[in-house]
Amino acid sequence: MNKIKAISLLLSHGIVGVIGFVAGIYVLPILIAPPAPSSTEVMTAAEAARFSGEFRRDLAGSDALHWGEGRIFVGGDRITFSGKLAPGPDYKLYLSPEFVESETEFLQLKARMVRVGDVKTFENFLVPLPATVDPAQYTTAVVWCETFGEFISAAKYR
Repeated sequence: MNKIKAISLLLSHGIVGVIGFVAGIYVLPILIAPPAPSSTEVMTAAEAARFSGEFRRDLAGSDALHWGEGRIFVGGDRITFSGKLAPGPDYKLYLSPEFVESETEFLQLKARMVRVGDVKTFENFLVPLPATVDPAQYTTAVVWCETFGEFISAAKYR
């Protein structure tokens, strides 16, 4: 085997390996996600909510791979989402005292935010609200990818 052929094989296999790795990061969370809550569960929880807001795709920090779209409902014991999120790993739900719409703004306020819990589904979710958290002390729900430090979306609910 000549040197050019060996380099070509290494390069082509390396590119395929990188593409496979990136595709795996995107697809794996979809494959291991638990079943999403039903529309009935979401609507029942939404009826008991004290606040509501809207996730939009057009926020400054959202892009084609990091977005959320739908309604969020904040009640006394849980936060409910009816809509869709771009799939990804390690999503966390935070409550923020101020509206944020980018990674930079999130990082500046993260110390003043409270992490509510994990978001494990990408169409609808129900996240229990810890008894120690008063959602009236905050104004905004934020979905953040902890592993990659990526802003996904935010909704001002109050």
